[in-house]
Amino acid sequence: MRERRAKVRRVTKETRIDINLKIDGGGEASIATGIPFFDHMLSLVAKHAVIDLSLRCKGDLEVDAHHTVEDCGLALGQAFGLALGDKTGIRRYGAGFDPRNPFTGEAYVPMDECLARCVIDFSGRPYLIWRGLNQWSHKRVSKAEQTQDMSSAFRFGLAREFFQGFANEARCNLHLELVYGDEPHHIVEALFKAFAKAVDVACQRDPRIAGRLPSTKGKL
Repeated sequence: MRERRAKVRRVTKETRIDINLKIDGGGEASIATGIPFFDHMLSLVAKHAVIDLSLRCKGDLEVDAHHTVEDCGLALGQAFGLALGDKTGIRRYGAGFDPRNPFTGEAYVPMDECLARCVIDFSGRPYLIWRGLNQWSHKRVSKAEQTQDMSSAFRFGLAREFFQGFANEARCNLHLELVYGDEPHHIVEALFKAFAKAVDVACQRDPRIAGRLPSTKGKL
């Protein structure tokens, strides 16, 4: 059975990124982006998607965090695309919310007062839906909030850029929704964890369709 691994190097004038991904891993992570809160989020993805992920990024943080976060999403999406290959035998959709319907892909993750939802389909068609967070996406962060903690400085719009980049390069439908929540740290963490759980199940091999594509088109 093919080992699903990928190495990606992405170099621009804004960022330099090296990724080593193993989809069938054990949840091990080695992350260094220069943004500690983002490092924590990517480590959570590795743990809860049960992948092994090494990611190093040297970005122009003297400008802002935008290039680093977006480009990491692009590079990670590219790594998943390479590692999945032609996608034969995978479940394709995220966690089955209704066990009677294996084509329903949903992952709900609670974190204290908030609840996040993620649905993913490695369909070959990039599309991001981002619901329940637009009112905060471009919120101006005050100096008091910036010094409060790193999750307050890591505005929700940055998380969206990461997921948009991932969807573009992994060529997947990615639907993320904040059902409800208040605390910035909890909201972002729940979104990343829900994403990880959906990715985990979607990438699993389904023994019932070994060697076949989960599509009537014959190509994903």
